[in-house]
Amino acid sequence: MNRRVFVPVVPIALAWGLFSPLRAHAAEVPEGFVSLFNGKDLTGWKIPEGDNGHWKVADGVIDYDALSEAKGDKSLWSEKEFGDFVLKVDWRFPKTLGDLRMFLIQPDGTYKKDENGKDIVIYRPAADSGIYLRGSKKAQLNIWCWPCGSGEVWGYRVDAKTPPETRAACTPKLCADNPVGEWNTFEVTMKGDRLNVLLNGKKVIVDAPLPGIPPNGPIALQHHGGMGADGKLKPNSSVVQFRNIFLKELGEQE
Repeated sequence: MNRRVFVPVVPIALAWGLFSPLRAHAAEVPEGFVSLFNGKDLTGWKIPEGDNGHWKVADGVIDYDALSEAKGDKSLWSEKEFGDFVLKVDWRFPKTLGDLRMFLIQPDGTYKKDENGKDIVIYRPAADSGIYLRGSKKAQLNIWCWPCGSGEVWGYRVDAKTPPETRAACTPKLCADNPVGEWNTFEVTMKGDRLNVLLNGKKVIVDAPLPGIPPNGPIALQHHGGMGADGKLKPNSSVVQFRNIFLKELGEQE
């Protein structure tokens, strides 16, 4: 006897909603925030002239391969400028690119030295990117694989003219990065010249002063590295992805 097998019919729109990679990546816009990335294209961002498709959107995320063909600045800048704000953004390195020479950064922002007074050097698998704040490349939140963890403010920490207390404040309090391949979440608060950063819910930068930072400016997702003389990507290249980019502008009372 033949038996009928019932196969439920799922409407096309519903089926797409269940299996769409865009839906899998998209998060609800937090109350009071606006989205700076629509999950479909780079509307609202300035693609570097001559980039030739290396900054792109794939499966609902901003995907960059560190190979922009732009002749000038290769980073991806927001069209709008911002003053005081809270920025939430997810990021990850899909992979590392080979071993890179690194240093051990101490809590005061200086490099740890050996018994002979020389900087201790280690080698670890790497990738490297960052986020520029208020149009300032000096005010760059590092996204990298160094032992100290992401969130370090490179331009201020390595500036010998910067007061010691500022260099220390621009050094992560702990390494809060998830393993390479997993998503991470920054919550960045910029108020006046003060910076606070949460990484995966942990305080990595606390009330760091950034003297001289402009009062407002765009945000950028950083290009770093690129192709080396050997025809391979340099280990410190920005093979990186971003998603769920939300920003809330702060008033005087916030």
